[in-house]
Amino acid sequence: MNYIGVIIEESLENKDVLQKVKILSKKVEKVTERHKTPWLKQWTFDSIEVGAERAAKVSKELSESLESAHNWYADFKNDDLHFIIFRNKVFRIDRGNKKQYSEAKNYGIKLGIPEYQVDFHPDIKEWKR
Repeated sequence: MNYIGVIIEESLENKDVLQKVKILSKKVEKVTERHKTPWLKQWTFDSIEVGAERAAKVSKELSESLESAHNWYADFKNDDLHFIIFRNKVFRIDRGNKKQYSEAKNYGIKLGIPEYQVDFHPDIKEWKR
């Protein structure tokens, strides 16, 4: 089963990884104070699809492609698994395991990502992409 997710183009140092996913749609959003990224003027959300057979490899490449100057994450999921990808760290989460989600959420918060942006946690509904 394929994975669906989102990559913010501005989060990437190396955009070559975008050639390894299927881009389903793009949405450009003007940056506001709420985004906590004043060095940017916009966020470009790429809704993506990744084949199941390539998910682990793409998640590793994406982890290596995320910007090193600031902390970001990307993610993609199917009905069973959720890949949550930070620079040089990938969480492969069983979608029914709240403890694993909590570990990924806490890791993101520890990096300085605003809590409302780590919306992948099953208990968080307020920050929707």
